[in-house]
Amino acid sequence: MPKPEVMDRTVGFLKKNLETQPHKKRLEYLNQKLRGIIQYAYKNSIAFQHKMDSAGLKPKDIQAIKDLEKIPITKKSDLLELQKKHPPFGGFEGVPIGELKRIFISPGPIFEPGEMEYNELGWAQGMVAGGFRPGDITINTFSYHMVPFALHMVDNSLHRIGCISIPTGVGNTEQQVHILKNLNATGFCGTPSFLLTIAEKAEELGFDLQKDLNLKVGFVAAEMLPESLRSKLEDKFGMIIRQTYGTADIGCLGYECLKKSGMHIPDDKIVEIVDPQTGKQVGPGKTGEIVATTFNKVYPLIRFGTGDLSILTETPCPCGRTSPRLLKILGRVDQVTKVRGLFVHPGQVDEVASRHPQIARYQILVARKEQKDEMVFRIELKEEVPQPEKLKEEIEGSIRDVMKLRGEVLFTPKGTIPEGAKKIEDQRTWA
Repeated sequence: MPKPEVMDRTVGFLKKNLETQPHKKRLEYLNQKLRGIIQYAYKNSIAFQHKMDSAGLKPKDIQAIKDLEKIPITKKSDLLELQKKHPPFGGFEGVPIGELKRIFISPGPIFEPGEMEYNELGWAQGMVAGGFRPGDITINTFSYHMVPFALHMVDNSLHRIGCISIPTGVGNTEQQVHILKNLNATGFCGTPSFLLTIAEKAEELGFDLQKDLNLKVGFVAAEMLPESLRSKLEDKFGMIIRQTYGTADIGCLGYECLKKSGMHIPDDKIVEIVDPQTGKQVGPGKTGEIVATTFNKVYPLIRFGTGDLSILTETPCPCGRTSPRLLKILGRVDQVTKVRGLFVHPGQVDEVASRHPQIARYQILVARKEQKDEMVFRIELKEEVPQPEKLKEEIEGSIRDVMKLRGEVLFTPKGTIPEGAKKIEDQRTWA
């Protein structure tokens, strides 16, 4: 295939009037949308109505973003518990199940409704802000298996801005390299560590990454993007890489523009930074938990606590967008940790251990080697076992089954893991 013509990737908006509106007008717009979704969710979402009633609130009590502090925060653990009691969605859905297009399953398991018409702005805004343009042929290497991100969010957003999506999913690295070359693909969607894996495979096969391949833009998410890794990949491919942030439950909550001055809040969400202990908003420049509200009537999550820590800024961005920005993701409120794009919960660590009665103490160590995540399950055994290698294989199988990730099992002497140690010890640094 011939290479496409050079296009201007330096300036672009999905909805310029929305993305550049003055601060006062933006607040009026968001407050109006907020009042609408509060009214709708109270009428149509059993779980939200119960949450409001339990707090002694009625829709008229929520008129502006500041009023959101009155509503209790919903955590992922709340979704899990309510879905067990009231399957499949815990009462958070805002339409009858017959009006859905798909039902997705995220680790937990958590069931998530997929609407007939996908109208979310954030991921598409992020793609355009990061240099994607109509006509870009893009490999989408996020997992298409069960979870909503690749198919529902990324694929639909690529289509919305006029890009062609190649649904490659994860793995098959050598084949991905040949697809990039044979189709002159200009865009990449996936984790930064997988893009590095593709680069290494292409070089191993003898390809010149800039002469033989044609990657121009990268949309990365689901794991941290250290500047050292971004620079390495941009230099190798001669491309632009910008990161986005969000959750499978609520969608996009932030995206980088070409200026790399933080992650812009999309125009179809409200993002608060709150004190994790009190739920009160802390204001720009202060660290707190990211709590988000969506205007999605199919799944109207209101005050959803992500568990991630960040800082918000309202200083002007040189790109012209006027939305507040998340400066960076600083870590987790609890011990939940993201490894290779998937969350690992302390409860999952317990579940793996519970399957093997030989285990006395256990702990997961997450480290970073050559810009890739490594996960080690450290284990102290109650007593010596006759076939340790067989037990090691069985436990590693349990890790894959429960966490959907590969992890190495390391048997350690008694006393190695201190009493009261964290179940998940994140040793990664992000230089």
